[in-house]
Amino acid sequence: MHSPTLAEVDAFAARAHIGQYDRIGVPYIEHVRAVAAGMAAFGSGLQMAALLHDVLEDTPTSPEDLLAAGIPAAVVATVRRVTRAPGTDYRAMLLDIVTDHAATLVKIADNAHNSRADRAAHLPEADRARLAGRYRDARAVLWPAVAEADLRTVLAAVNPALLIELD
Repeated sequence: MHSPTLAEVDAFAARAHIGQYDRIGVPYIEHVRAVAAGMAAFGSGLQMAALLHDVLEDTPTSPEDLLAAGIPAAVVATVRRVTRAPGTDYRAMLLDIVTDHAATLVKIADNAHNSRADRAAHLPEADRARLAGRYRDARAVLWPAVAEADLRTVLAAVNPALLIELD
């Protein structure tokens, strides 16, 4: 079976998320593409995982669908690791994610994009404060799990404003 190109995985993600919008009304595919941009320095496998990081949680797509589409098993494993299963505590999910380097990098990029001030500015104040706390707490779990150089690479690509938290 042919392994899809990054462009083909992007198209797969775009089809999966068609008609979906994020909390601020932007087509959802833009979020996953921003997360994937944060993985550019780490290779196409992590970019693919980033493009697909919400497909299992937010669409009817199954892991079997991904494998049937030729998505490499390692990519599917990363996507599964960052997918929050129904009923799973958020912190428990994070503690599982940090046991896997690839999943941790994808989740850091996801968190960094969700934490962008330009995006948060479009949210109601109560949501903005609640989510800012949640994302800050997640960073306390995620960031220590990777080398600082990797963390800086992801943040510089996705949300450079967060680099100040490292200094």
